[in-house]
Parts: sequence; structure tokens; C-alpha cells
Amino acid sequence: MSNLIALVLAAGEGKRMKSRYSKMVHKACGKPVINWVCSAVEKAGFTETIVVVGHGADQVKECLGDKYQYILQKEQLGTGHAVMQAESLLREREGLVFILYGDTPLISPGTVNGAIEYHQNSGCRATIVTAILDDPSGYGRVVRDLDGNVVKIVEHRDASPEERNINEINSGMYCFWIEDLLLALEELNNDNDQGEYYITDTIGILLKKGLKVGACEVKNPMEILGVNDRIQLYQASEVMKRRILEYHMKNGVTIIDPNSTFIDDGVKIGMDTVIYPGTIIEGSTEIGEECIIGPSSRITSTTIGDEVEIINTVIIESTIGDKTSVGPFAYIRPGNRIGRNVKVGDFVELKKSNIGDKTKIPHLSYIGDTTVGRNTNIACGVITVNYNGKEKNRTVIGDNAFVGCNVNLIAPVEVKDNSYIAAGSTITDEVPEYSLAIARERQVIKEDWVKKKNMERKEQQKEKNDKE
Repeated sequence: MSNLIALVLAAGEGKRMKSRYSKMVHKACGKPVINWVCSAVEKAGFTETIVVVGHGADQVKECLGDKYQYILQKEQLGTGHAVMQAESLLREREGLVFILYGDTPLISPGTVNGAIEYHQNSGCRATIVTAILDDPSGYGRVVRDLDGNVVKIVEHRDASPEERNINEINSGMYCFWIEDLLLALEELNNDNDQGEYYITDTIGILLKKGLKVGACEVKNPMEILGVNDRIQLYQASEVMKRRILEYHMKNGVTIIDPNSTFIDDGVKIGMDTVIYPGTIIEGSTEIGEECIIGPSSRITSTTIGDEVEIINTVIIESTIGDKTSVGPFAYIRPGNRIGRNVKVGDFVELKKSNIGDKTKIPHLSYIGDTTVGRNTNIACGVITVNYNGKEKNRTVIGDNAFVGCNVNLIAPVEVKDNSYIAAGSTITDEVPEYSLAIARERQVIKEDWVKKKNMERKEQQKEKNDKE
């Protein structure tokens, strides 16, 4: 097979996005638009990818990393001008170059492969990727002769009434033998109203030289959709979202309401897991088998074991063991490791904590910068006081401990194995093993205090009235 080189044009400013960021880095289903494109050509087996950057170049490079070659287009003078920036690199190479745009995230590896195979087997020197649209208004039309050979591309504004009736449009993606592309670039000019160089014109140059140009139609016209504004970003995201959800459903995941469920590309979910409505699963999340997730939960870059139940909860960058339940209304902040058979109940907040197997934190507690052992009970209203105004300190709670309701644990402090803390205590010192810690003032009863207080108020009011 010939060398396959992808040339991704990603220098456009994207003014219609109305953003300080390059349109290439806006995300669809958790992945920047440009990453979708580069991923597609990578999966299609390309040996090299060259990315032409311009507006927001640093942002694009940050998204893609150092696995690609970059060429800077300092001035954006048209698509042909962008390709010309890579001319010196292409002269050092042989084989095929596939030109596409960094703002077409729906392009699939299958479509790219289909165009390459057509090009290699058809004897064409250039191949246009085309699509059939019900409404081709605004697009350049692909004009063929009676034998189906491409004879020209005509822009909508220049098309005759007969040509405007053609439904086959130019997607702007092309496959060339490198030597033929370089030949056409030598004659490319900007003799037009906009003073720009257009890659489309290379097709006409090759046709005038008597070289064969072919056209390969995409099966799904949505694949050529470019993202130029927020509406098109939404449209592309909807297509991707449906692809992702159908992939998981085909692999044994139940998604009760796909319309209200959002799952990023790359998320892994085991079979027989059920996703309830209103759930968002993001980043590098991995979910095991037979879990119940949702409703109305957000899970980001988290690893979840088997048979876990997550209800109305936010979980970020944490790990949760098998058969654990979390929620409703829990907030699991980054850096937590929650063991197996753990209960984290309603209105519990965890942060940078390790929770041992079979431990229970049923409700209304804050556990931060804490290590909790196995089979420990954290009762309602327990607070680990981890911040002294300058630094965060850790709390350590052992195995088989019982921390009563409304206890404050002032870090740094350690509660040993098998110990008890009485409700309402504020703990500042170590609690030894097998001990009971009570840290609260003795209750004092003042008999008839309310009656005396009411009498004083009446006398004060009488004195005030007498003066008036």
C-alpha cells in the first residue's frame, strides 16, 4: 500500500462561533472537534498526519499534543493557500495525501477508507469526496458527463439553472497522488474577487491537463457537516451522541431515555448496567457490570466497580468499589477511593478520602482529607474539620469504629480501631482503641428560667409604658 498522508486544514478563525477560542477546540461529546477528525484518519490507517494551523494555533496544538506535525499558515488566504504551506513537506514524500478540514468531526474512518480505496482502484489522479443532498443550495456542484466522469466543480453562485438542479455536492475533501497535487499547486493562483487561493481550483487544473478526476460519494451526508457556529456544533454533537449511545446499547447497556442521557466518547460501561434519565457520564469514566446509574447524576473520569448504585449524585475523579451505593444527593469531589460494600448516603460530601470496605456514612456528613477503615459507622452530621485557615490536615479513623451524631473531628487527629465517640463531641485528641470518647459540656438545668425571663420582660415593658 502507498504511504497515506492526511493533511488537516485547521487554520480558520471561525468568527461565527463568537468565541475567544479556535472553533477547532470546542468540544462535541467531550472531545475537541479537531481531535475527532485526527482520530478518524488515524483509525483509517494513515501513516502520517500534518495539521495546518493558524488562528488559535497554540490551542489546537495543546489539544492534539506532539504526535502530529504542524505547519503554520500565518495569513489565511484560502484553502489552496493552506495546502501550499505544506508543499515543502509533501515534496519529500510519495504516495497519497487526503485533504480534509479540522472542523468536520463526523467524518468516519470507513468513509476515509472508502475514498482511499476508490482512488487507488479507479486510476484517478484526484478524487473528490461528494454527498447527495436534498437541498444543495450554497454548495459547489459536481458536474459529470454522460459516462459519469467528473468534468468540473461549479460554485453555486456561478452555476446555471440546470447545474443548480444537481444534488451531488463537493464536500471539500480530496484525495490526490502527491505528485499530481504538487503539479496543480504550481499553477494555482488567486485571480478571483476574494484574492484567495482555493483548493477547488486544483481539480480544474488537473482536468485541463487531461488527467482523470473521480468522485466518491459518502453514504451518510451528515459526515461532511462542518462546525462553523454553535448551532452546527450542537447538530454534530447530537449525531455523535446517538452513535455513542447506540454503541453502548448494542453492547448490553440499558439506557432508559437516550434523549436525556449524555455519554462522552471513550467512556466504558459493562453489560447489564442501567442508565437512568438525566445522567451525564464524562471523561475517562469506566463503569462495571450490573450497575444502576442515575437518575440526574454526573460522573466525571471515575472508575466504578460492579453492582454499584449511584443516585442523584455528582462524582469527580474518584474510584468506587463493587456493591457500593452512593446518594441520593451526595457530592464526591476529586481524589476519593471508596471501597466495596460501602454506603455513602444523602447529602454526604467526600474529598480526598479513603473509605474502607463495609463502612457506612449514611447522611449529612463532610469527610475531607480522611482515611476511614473497614466496617466503621459515621453517623449523621459528622464533620472532619480539616482546614485551620492555613493548611489542610488529615483525620484517621480506624476499623470497626463508631462516630456518633454531630461529632466534630479537629484534624490532625486519629480515632483508633474499635473505639466509640459519643454524639455531640468535639474531638481534638487521639481516641485510644476500645475507648469511649465524650467531649462536650455537662448539661445544666435552670429551673423556671423561662418564667423568670418573661417576668423581667413584662416589668421592662411596664416601665417603658409608664414613662410614655
